[in-house]
Amino acid sequence: MKKRIIASALALSFVAPCAFAQDAVRISGFGTGALTWTNTDKAEFGRANQASGATKDVTTGVDSNLGLQADYPINSWLSVTGQGLVRKDAQDDYDAELSWAFAKAKVSDDVSIRVGRIGLPAYMISDYRNVGYANTMLRPPSEVYSQMVFNTVDGADVIWQHSYGATTYTAQFAIGKTKADIIGGLSMDARRVTALNLVAEHGPLTVRVGRVDGHLTLNGSTSLATLLNSLNTVAAGYHIPQAAQLASDIDVRNKKASFTSIGAALDWNDIVVQSEYAKRKTDSYVNDTTSWYVMGGYRIGKFLPYYSHAKLSIDGNVDNHMPASCPAGYPAACTPTLVTLSGIVANLRYTGVSQGEQQTDTIGVRWDFYRSLALKVQFDRVRPNKASGLLINPQPGFHGPVTVGAVALDFVF
Repeated sequence: MKKRIIASALALSFVAPCAFAQDAVRISGFGTGALTWTNTDKAEFGRANQASGATKDVTTGVDSNLGLQADYPINSWLSVTGQGLVRKDAQDDYDAELSWAFAKAKVSDDVSIRVGRIGLPAYMISDYRNVGYANTMLRPPSEVYSQMVFNTVDGADVIWQHSYGATTYTAQFAIGKTKADIIGGLSMDARRVTALNLVAEHGPLTVRVGRVDGHLTLNGSTSLATLLNSLNTVAAGYHIPQAAQLASDIDVRNKKASFTSIGAALDWNDIVVQSEYAKRKTDSYVNDTTSWYVMGGYRIGKFLPYYSHAKLSIDGNVDNHMPASCPAGYPAACTPTLVTLSGIVANLRYTGVSQGEQQTDTIGVRWDFYRSLALKVQFDRVRPNKASGLLINPQPGFHGPVTVGAVALDFVF
């Protein structure tokens, strides 16, 4: 059983806790039961880092999950929290993940410290991204929420929160390390992780800015190891130093990476607006990207229809400075080898989890028909800009766009 932290304390504001005894362990939970389908069998639609997704055949695996959380107050200033989640992820089956396993100390009225496994504050809704009931849309936009494969950090954070007048300010700083299993039996490690999260809330308006830095290492990729070995062999055998430099640039071993994001949300009268803008940068073949989305909705009684547009663009990848051909007098195999390797390198920008470009238009409606229950219907029009975008397991002959439909029942208890 793999273990990973996913949900958050903020989710508890949407959860009605029940206690076994007064001031004892409190148990709360959330979940989503969903059916998802598309209009093609040539590729699959899934959430970020899922091994399989939806096709024309209706599936429950893309958007369904179940989470449980336990909180135990030891005394007036110290508590412990643990949370678990069942869902489909990098393995092609439902799996149980440990989420939140930390101790929290209230240092003062404004400051608290948490130690253990905590949510990584990379996004505006990082703490409750898997709590469907806490979100307007059926799922967070993949264009933005696929760009950070890590959900948690093992370490510590300090949180400061204070109100000045009608505005509440929150500052969070986290430090530690993390690891994520990804599709294909691979894993990604991040060391020396730091995260800064700044939030201001004024009435119906929330604004937020965040930054995550770390050093990445990709484990278990035989195809990447083969490519690096081939480039280094060419550099040594044909005396082409650019090939060795290219191998160093591509490699994902202890490489610097950063993720910077800003966001805003407004829930004013019956108007609901939410938007995020993010930049990812790495010193490896993992793409530098820009991603964003804008969502707007209008509440009509218990119904909330909404529309969103999201886009993911590649800003850059490794620079290939290898010559297009070998000098005269070199072995006949030299130039074809360079051409083949250059083609493989060029395709890296569309290879692997979160590598690709696409945009999505979404329409949906949320119906809060009963206490702690919400029914959602959503349709997405996904348009890959090249190759398969973020769609997974593409087959020969695939081309977009793809229409995705889903019906979900969100609940909390």
